[in-house]
Amino acid sequence: MNKETPCVAICVIDPKAKLCLGCGRTLPEIARWGRMESAERLSIMATLETRMTDAGFAPPSTYARKPRPATT
Repeated sequence: MNKETPCVAICVIDPKAKLCLGCGRTLPEIARWGRMESAERLSIMATLETRMTDAGFAPPSTYARKPRPATT
C-alpha cells in the first residue's frame, strides 16, 4: 500500500452506503484518485476511518495484513 492510497485490494462498492468496503472511498473518488493533488488525497484519507465507522463498516485500520510472498 502506497502512503497516498488507502487501497487494500478489497474493491467492492456497498450499494447502500456508496462506499468501497475495502477503503471507504466513493466511486467518483476512486475514479479521480490518480488525478488528484496530494493534499486532496491526504484530506480524503483523513476522513475514511470515520466515514467507514459511521456507515457501520470496519475501518481499514482494523484489517489484518497478509505478509507478501518473498521474491527471489
